[in-house]
Amino acid sequence: MAQDPEAESLQAHRAEHVATLSERWTQALARFDYDGAWLGAGSESFYFQDDHGPRFKPNPYLCQWLDPQFVSPEAKLLLRRDARPQLFLVQSEDYWHASAPLPEHMQAHLDIRTFPDAAAQLAACQAAVSAEETLAHVGPAVADNEAMGDLNPPALLDHLHFGRAVKTSYEIAAMRIASDVGARGHLAAAQTFHAGGSEFDVHMAYLAASQQNEAALPYGNIVAINEHASVLHYQFQERMRPDRARSLLIDAGGEYRGFASDITRTYAAAEGDHDEFVALLDAMQVHQDRLVAGVRPGRTFADLHVQMHEQLAEVLATNGLVTCSAEAAFADGLTTCFCPHGLGHLLGLQVHDVGGHLADAEGNAAPPPEQYPTLRFTRAMETNQVFTIEPGLYFIPMLLERERRNGSAINWDAVDRLMPYGGIRIEDNIRVLDDGVENLTRDAFARVADEC
Repeated sequence: MAQDPEAESLQAHRAEHVATLSERWTQALARFDYDGAWLGAGSESFYFQDDHGPRFKPNPYLCQWLDPQFVSPEAKLLLRRDARPQLFLVQSEDYWHASAPLPEHMQAHLDIRTFPDAAAQLAACQAAVSAEETLAHVGPAVADNEAMGDLNPPALLDHLHFGRAVKTSYEIAAMRIASDVGARGHLAAAQTFHAGGSEFDVHMAYLAASQQNEAALPYGNIVAINEHASVLHYQFQERMRPDRARSLLIDAGGEYRGFASDITRTYAAAEGDHDEFVALLDAMQVHQDRLVAGVRPGRTFADLHVQMHEQLAEVLATNGLVTCSAEAAFADGLTTCFCPHGLGHLLGLQVHDVGGHLADAEGNAAPPPEQYPTLRFTRAMETNQVFTIEPGLYFIPMLLERERRNGSAINWDAVDRLMPYGGIRIEDNIRVLDDGVENLTRDAFARVADEC
């Protein structure tokens, strides 16, 4: 199978990536007294009383070693301390479905064995280990789990989750490409919206430009025109064009070699008078820029989240959305009804990547602040972490009506004027550097703009 040029560009990083993974696993297994570990891909699932189901998404810990396109259902990887990993793949002869391609490019790093069916694979897996070995099994539960080892030991998983937040050069390179994929889609989506397209039109333009089908998306696209933007995970794409377009909020990402980008942009419609909303958009961009500038190793993300609410209070006061001072709006918690979600989350093999609430590799917790329970990422920022920065300002009826009943210090005339716009979210993917950041999203938009 021919590789695309971008995949070939990653090969320079692969040896270092595999060496890093090997070191992490060797240390983790030794720390928790395991001789080895099985990483199981998992099985295909099917809808109720049906013979087809959702896209198969393999265990991300296996995908850290092997690009998902090469991981078939039931695949298993055996890791031992300071030993060459062994990959067991089922590649059956089947005229209904194509088998995953053989990962020949990984033969320098793994011993790869293929089997015609799951029974032959299982027999080989059982023969590969001895009864005296103490094994862990990281992945979905399987029928023969007792033979595979301790299923997902919490202490081992916490240790692995914590380390996975720091990305290798291979992972960062893949995420740059995933960012390019998403940026291409976003540019086309904006053009379609400004030309008068419906949510469905915008969604289809995104798919075409990013060259992804529905199954390839890292998450379902959020394409919200007008008041739909007030639903944080709005899941529909209406085919009817609105009588009057005011705004578009699109939250959509790209995926490359299993790694995700997660990008949100908000636009005012090209036609009509939207000066008040545009001023708010401009203020939110300054707000986000200040937050990105606040990223540095050693600072906790929870602290940056508090800064987000302090700055949001300034945006509300400066733009006349509250009738009190910024300090009072923050102290009274008014910002939470305008932005009820967290500032961001870790990003990588999973869109909401693991380990965000861990204080250390020992598994000690770093829970979100009591007043901000939805924050997914609280721990200290470290060099080569990648996460999102996504401040928002929304006009959510159910939350605002509660404040209206409470007589809160909100300028209801201004809120009522802006309610039809739904809200604003601006989301970039940020890599932490020793001094400053790499904004994967802004860099990607700059690169792909040259293609247009």
